[in-house]
Amino acid sequence: MLDRRACIGLAAAALAAGNEVRAKTEVPRPVNTLGSRDGLAIRGYDPVAYFRDGGPRLGKPEFSVHHGGALWRFASAEHKALFEADPERYLPAYGGFCAYGTSRGYLVKIEPEAWSIVDGRLYLNYDLGVRDTWLARTKTYIARADGSWPRLMAKDIR
Repeated sequence: MLDRRACIGLAAAALAAGNEVRAKTEVPRPVNTLGSRDGLAIRGYDPVAYFRDGGPRLGKPEFSVHHGGALWRFASAEHKALFEADPERYLPAYGGFCAYGTSRGYLVKIEPEAWSIVDGRLYLNYDLGVRDTWLARTKTYIARADGSWPRLMAKDIR
């Protein structure tokens, strides 16, 4: 019969093994690297800048981070550090693909100037015209995009 410490040790080892297997089998979410040969996310724009600077800013190569299978660039060391501390807070919805396109069931490019923040989440759009359409019924399009995203995540767009 095992004593209490041995049981706790075995349980912890089993839990750790289970977490390791899950981590190895998770499928990474697609990230918008369209048009980049280097795996550069969202055309090299700094996702933190939308929140901290009020709009898009091109990132710099010296402030780069690999995350989620893509290379993310930042305009400053501060932005890079903020992202590294809490990437989920700054990652754009739907992998940085056009949010309206995602609501329609497809993955398309974005223009960094076509953006909005809704309930603390960054949404990017194909262009300014599509952003105007998106803004007219944002909550409806978010619900549709949330429904489409699980199926779209399985696509290999690289």
